[in-house]
Amino acid sequence: MAQPAPAAPDSPRSEQTPPPPGMQGDFEQELMGLANSLYNLGVTVINDTTRDLQGGSKPVGPRVNDVVSNLSNLDDIAQHLTTMIPMQVLADIDNSRNPMQLTKERLERAAAENQFMNGKIAAINSYRQYLDEAIAENFPELETVLKEKAPESNPQE
Repeated sequence: MAQPAPAAPDSPRSEQTPPPPGMQGDFEQELMGLANSLYNLGVTVINDTTRDLQGGSKPVGPRVNDVVSNLSNLDDIAQHLTTMIPMQVLADIDNSRNPMQLTKERLERAAAENQFMNGKIAAINSYRQYLDEAIAENFPELETVLKEKAPESNPQE
């Protein structure tokens, strides 16, 4: 298994926090190893300006082998995991969007819509109360009916 790579600045887990136990933790460690191998491969490719090193083989080959090894290990571990990942999350990652940022945006949108809906409910309750008062004032014989129906129609109070 690969050594854990340092956490990215926007990682949900700091490098001091241990991964979860079991297969999930092994999978997370292997993902971090893959990220590290891909980084090392990228650095090697950029810095590889030589033709023949190490007895005729370029240093890129072993880096590619590391990446392939990580991918193989991930495939082996994935066979034992049942965690489902929404396709939208994978599509966002493919489009270079940060899932943490997307989650934050969706939570903020849900909170804003919730506040908007709470405002609508408060406005309707206020209007209903105002209407009930006006009906009771103009039609005193309906006041008892309005008082009986008020608790049923307003569960939030």
